[in-house]
Formats: sequence, structure tokens, C-alpha cells
Amino acid sequence: MPHPLLRANPLHGNPLQTRQDVANALIDLFEPLLPYFSEGGARVTLSAAGAIFDHPAADLEGFARPLWGIVPFAAGGGEFAYWDLYRCGLVNGMDPDHPEYWGDVSDRNQRLVELAAIGFGLALVPHHLWAPLDKRGKDIVSSYLLKARERDYVDNNWKFFRVLVDLGLEKIGIDFDKTKTEAYLEELEAFDIGDGWYRDGPVRRVDHYIPFAMHYYGLIYAVLASGDDQRKARIIARAERFTQDIRHWFGPDGSALAFGRSQTYRFAQGGFWAALAFANIEALPWGQIKGYYLRHLRWWSKLPIADRDGILSVGYGYPNLLMSESYNSACSPYWALKFFLPLALPASHPFWAATEEEAPACDDVVALEKPGMVAMHQPDNIVVLATGQEHDKMRGSNEKYSKFAYSTRYGFNIEANDRHFDAASFDNMLGLSDDGVHFRMRETLEDALIADHVLYSRWKAWSDVEVETWLIPRNPWHLRVHRLTTPCNLFTAEGGFPIQRADFNRDTMTETENSAIWYGQTDTSLIIDCGSSVKRAGKAQLAIANTNLIWARTLVPQLRASVPAGTSTLASAILAMPNHAWKAEYLTNLPAMPTIEQLEQLVRDKGRKIAAFDL
Repeated sequence: MPHPLLRANPLHGNPLQTRQDVANALIDLFEPLLPYFSEGGARVTLSAAGAIFDHPAADLEGFARPLWGIVPFAAGGGEFAYWDLYRCGLVNGMDPDHPEYWGDVSDRNQRLVELAAIGFGLALVPHHLWAPLDKRGKDIVSSYLLKARERDYVDNNWKFFRVLVDLGLEKIGIDFDKTKTEAYLEELEAFDIGDGWYRDGPVRRVDHYIPFAMHYYGLIYAVLASGDDQRKARIIARAERFTQDIRHWFGPDGSALAFGRSQTYRFAQGGFWAALAFANIEALPWGQIKGYYLRHLRWWSKLPIADRDGILSVGYGYPNLLMSESYNSACSPYWALKFFLPLALPASHPFWAATEEEAPACDDVVALEKPGMVAMHQPDNIVVLATGQEHDKMRGSNEKYSKFAYSTRYGFNIEANDRHFDAASFDNMLGLSDDGVHFRMRETLEDALIADHVLYSRWKAWSDVEVETWLIPRNPWHLRVHRLTTPCNLFTAEGGFPIQRADFNRDTMTETENSAIWYGQTDTSLIIDCGSSVKRAGKAQLAIANTNLIWARTLVPQLRASVPAGTSTLASAILAMPNHAWKAEYLTNLPAMPTIEQLEQLVRDKGRKIAAFDL
């Protein structure tokens, strides 16, 4: 039964099959914002809730982020009725003497992020944003942008924001020193780690910022910049190679892999497919690219992602502040409008003219070596095993980067209370507690390797508690082996995949001395012990509400045990499956578990360092 608030989603009911459908979706997403524009047009205020930056910067987000969709829509011939509002707001927001002034721009400031959309607009549709301004307005806008571009930007994808502002300034004929831009372009290229993958700065992680930021902005540069042909050729070649890997982050139903930070940007996840089209890169047949693109937006059209007035909420599959970051304001979700970049292309472009195709079948286990992942295609799902990455300065970073497995179908849970071990989900995670109250999980890594399709990591829950983890794909199963060395007794809990919990307690479960199974109304999820050195009992856990990204209520099968001081081994087999694909023989036909000695030998012989981690 559809969620009763689904009709508030501006995408709901749109078939999302044609260019006109996509254009309609953009306008339907934008128009609910109109009542929240300030009188002078410069600010969009959606909530009293705050972010790490000040409220004027959040209001600038609400003004600028829709431009990621509006600008290509207009460039492609779309009639946008509110250019007067945007021109008025542009001047007032940059005018220090106006009460709606956005504020001065300092180093590493949020305003630098939002000005990129304005630079993009000036580069692509100056006849709408720039040409109609009077001399005073042009002086105000150019002065603000010139001052902003002199600031220092965060050492990651932010460096593209100066590049985009400069593309706009160049288009409107404003002179500036290009030295800093050249330096940033060189530094951005230095984040390349091969096979089309980048790091998002000098960090041990790769996430959706690689497709929807590093590649997205790079391909805009490749289209709009003059000259610099060799760099643009490198950017395009990386995108072509990257396509072969990133397609394994998109499920057959259009869902994307829920992994990493900034999940509230939602269908920005599909921005990479948009950028391929914009840059005219047929990295896959156009029908396949179009399929990945449209299926993704259709998937979001079926979720209650908007508030009652049609405003996109902070959250993922539903409104959810728990999963958000400190830099998420109420306006932040509108970065999703980066998805609409192909509207700059005419209907005759082969992307729009192509017949949409399904994703090609993939029966093999696929190693994604650079991010340290292994992908397994399953019915209505893609499971990605992960060596683990690092982001230790953000709420929920363990869950967003360090779980053993991620899924396009099941999302993941964020722990709601790190002082309640017994209530924790530990979905696709091993939880450890020394007091039965507080707990630790995999966070930062000591080592990360891939050997064929086996992933290995070594990590410390405390300074004197070391865990080695091997992840072994046996599609549709995966196996986990942990070798845990501790100077004291520990409580442990390890979970499988979270599945949707039904109303009226209609789900059923089985708990045994070595397994736990949840039989949900749509899916079945289980975890089975496979010869651990300690006895582990199954527990059918009811997760705390609003912890999963996709569903407000979930079920998680777990194995629980007390581990003595010394070295112990934990081994398990994990599976989740939509009920239409479930087979009873799964319970009697478990995959063979390799020995630790075999796993150690494999890693010694074939182990290669994970590029994303090897910093």
C-alpha cells in the first residue's frame, strides 16, 4: 500500500519516460519553493532548524541550488517564468547595503559552494542572469564573485567551485587572474587514483562525491571551458572508464547504492548519467545510459521524500534528521536538481532520442578494486561488500563508510543510541561492548586489501582490541570471518541485512542457537553461524524506529555471544532476498566456509592494497 504522504512528492504520478516528463518534474519540484522566497528574492527560508553554517548561507542554498536544474532547462529552450525573481535576488544577495545580503565570503565558507551554481548559470545562460542587469547590478555581482574566488576552498571537490565561477566570469567578459584556477585544476587531477576513480581530497574514502561531484563538475568543465584540450581529454577518458564500475552501484529498479555521506541529496546520485549525456559521452549505448538515468528518478518518485507542501525533506527515503550531517540545512536537499543537466540538450540528441534499455544482466561477482569493493547482482538488488573506508569526524560515519556490506535494496541503519548495546541494529556490522552498555564498531582501519574477490581489513575497536575481517562473496550469500584478539571479555553482536517491518506484527521470525531469520512481508533476511570458536545465539532484532535510510521501521537478524579474553574466531553466512526470489533450499545448502589458513594464504599471495585507502 503506498505511503499516504506519497502524493506530496512532486515526482509522484509523473511517468518519467520522456524529456518533457523530466522537464515537468523539474518545475514541479521548484514551484513549492516560491512561497518561501524573501521579498527581495535573495533568500529561501524553509525551516528554523540550523546547520553548521549561518542562516543566511542556508537561505543562499535555497536560492542557488535550484539553478542546477533551472539553468540547463532554460539552456535547452525551456520557458522559466521567474527570471525576474532570480535577477532581483542575485543583486540583492550580493549587495552589502541590502538587508538580504548573503554576507561576506571567507575561506572555506559555505557560500563558496553555492556560488558555483551561479557561475554555472552565468556560463550557460548569461542572457537570463546577466545581460538584463543594469550597470549597478552588474558591478555588484562581478565584485562579489571576484572577491569570493580569491578565497581558499576546501581541499576536495570544492576546488571545482572556483573553476565554475571562473567559467561564468569568463563568459560575461570579466577579467581575472587565471593562475589560481590553473592550480586548482592541477590539484583536482592529482586526486585521480586510476580506473576513473578519484579521491574526494587527501582522504581515505570514495563515495557518491566521485560520480556526482568530481566527474560531474569535470564534465561540465570539459564542455564549457575554452582550450585546455589535453586536460579535457583526460577528464572524458576517466569518465568513460568509470562508467564500467559505477553502473554496479545502481540496482535494476533504479535505486542507487546507499553508501557514504550526503545521502539527503537523493537523486543527485544519478547526476553522473546526466553529465555523460551533457558531455555527449556514449560510454555505454545511449539506451542504457538513458535507462540508468530515468529508472533512478522513477525510483525516487515512489517514496515519501517531501513534506506536505511538496518541499523536499532532509532525509533519504522519508524525512529523517538522524541520518543527516551537520552541514545539511533544510535547503540542502535541492542539490538533487543537479540531476536535470540533460535538459540542456535538445530532444533530437541521441540521449533523448534513444529507446530506454534495461541494464545488462551480470551474473558474475565484480571486483571494484579502487574503492575496495565487490559487487554481487541479485534479484531486485545489488549487494556491495566493502573493506571499509574512513570518515571519523561525522555523526554516523561508521555506518556510512565502514559496514561490511551495502545494498541498493535495503539501505543501512544509523545507530540511534551508542549507550544501549542491546537495542543496536549492527546491520552488516560487528558490534563490540566491554560493559554491555557502550559499544564500538569498525571505524578506522589499520590495513585494507583485496585478493581476487576476497576483501581483508584489519581494524582496532580499542587500542588493545584488534579484529581481522575477511569478506567472501558467494552470490547470493556472502561469508564473513573475523579473528578477534582482546585482553578482556567482550559482548558481541553481528547483524545481517535490515528489511522492512510490517504493521500489526505480521512478520515472523526464527531464533535458534546458531541463527536468526526474519520472514518479512516483502523480504527474508538471515544470518547463520558457520563454525565460530564461541557459541553464538540468534536474535531477531527489532531496530529502533527511523534508523534505516529507506524504511522507518526495520527488522535485523543477529548473532550474539560473549567472547573471552584471548583470540576468538567468528564466522557467518548472510543472505537477504525479496520473497518472490526466496528458495527454501537456501537454509539447507550453505556455501562452504574457507579456513582462516586458506584466507591468509590467499591474501599473502594475491593481496593488493586498496587505492582509496592507500594514502
